[in-house]
This record gives sequence, structure tokens and C-alpha cells, in this order.
Amino acid sequence: MEQIPVQQSRTLNLRVLRHNPRDPGSEPHLQTYRIEEADTMTLFMALNEIRERQDPSLQFDFVCRAGICGSCGMVINGRPGLACRTLTRDLPETITLAPLPAFELIGDLSVNTGKWMRGMAERLETWVHAEGLDQVDIGAMEAPMEPELAEQLYELERCIECGCCIAACGTAQMRGEFAGAVGLNQITRFRLDPRDTRSDADFYELVGDDSGVFGCMTLLGCEDLCPKDLPLATQIAFLRRRMAAVGN
Repeated sequence: MEQIPVQQSRTLNLRVLRHNPRDPGSEPHLQTYRIEEADTMTLFMALNEIRERQDPSLQFDFVCRAGICGSCGMVINGRPGLACRTLTRDLPETITLAPLPAFELIGDLSVNTGKWMRGMAERLETWVHAEGLDQVDIGAMEAPMEPELAEQLYELERCIECGCCIAACGTAQMRGEFAGAVGLNQITRFRLDPRDTRSDADFYELVGDDSGVFGCMTLLGCEDLCPKDLPLATQIAFLRRRMAAVGN
């Protein structure tokens, strides 16, 4: 009977970029923590062990621990990702962690993605626009939608707003007002929704400039590093064609 090889445990060195912006005496610095790796350990588990057993002041975000909420986004050895979906066995013994760029820093690995996402949603008006909403009968049966279209909308709704696409985007690092893949994905979602009565000209007013779809440099870091594997490049290309037709 073939024996299953036993993976030898490792001692991990987690180098965490630490800084408290609310402390005038705090300076950004790397702090190293050493822990013993456990089987099927995720980065979230490693960070939680550090906070429980070594340093309760370490700041990082988490909610669901299942890759659904997007709270634990961070830069892992130079690449944005989710701590709860990253197995330490897939990484070298020395792991460098940093907060996602482009977002307001709360402390250490914790950033305020919610503030950025809300600002983006308000600026791009990412909700269904329809006439006569004050006269809608909320008890009436909603008009059916073609299954193929419903599937398209569901695919785009899988975005968890983790911020990894923004952190991976060269344009977003240079231009703070850039909507990014997460914003353009939302615009495409409402462009496809038959319940939204806005025209392409209306959407052009929102994203038809360098802070919108024409600011994308097509580096595709957003799609490469999206933890939900969303077809972001396809959505941006579709939206760019529609907006270019309006501009002409």
C-alpha cells in the first residue's frame, strides 16, 4: 500500500509592514513574526495566531473567513490577495505582507475599502434607475428575465469589492479618481439590466473620460488578481466599445 508523504512542518517568518497613522510617533516599518506552520494553514489563521499569542496590537480585517466578504485583502509578497484564501504552503517560508495601496490606511494591514467603494458607488450611481418608481406596486409580480441575461447579471454581481483589482491597477495608483475595474464592472452590470432605463449617453456622462473606461491602460492586473476570477477585461472592453460609439 502506497504511503502518503507527510509534509514537514516549517517555521514561517511573517514580515508585516506596520504603521499607525493616528499615532504621530509611528513610522512605517517591517516587523517579523515567527510561527510554526500547521497543515492547511491560511494566512488569516497565521495572522490570527500572531494576534492571539504574540501581539494583540496587530491590525488586520476579517469577517467571513471564506472569501465572501472581501475584508482580508492585502498585498502578499507583492501581489494583492485574500488572506483567508491563501494557503501558507503555497508560499515561501518568508512572507511579506503590506496593506492594499490606494485606500485610506486604518493601521497595519487594515484599510478603509468601504469608504472608497461608497464614494465610487455614489459618483457612478451604481443602482437601478427607472422612471415612475414612486408608483411601483411592490406587491406585483416582477417581469420575468431571460435566464441567459440573469446569469450574466449574476456573474457580475459576484464581485465582493475586496479592492484587489484597485491595488493591482497602475492607473488607480496614479489617478485617485479612476473608477477602476470594480466601478466599470458595476456600470456594465446596470447597462445590461433591462430594469435600468438609462441610455448609453447617460452612462457616457459617468465613465466616458479618463477617470472612467478610457483611463484603463489594459494592463489586466485586475483580472489576473481577482480572487473571484471575474471576466473584468471582457466587461471593460464591452463598455469601451459602447462608450466609444457614443463619443463618435
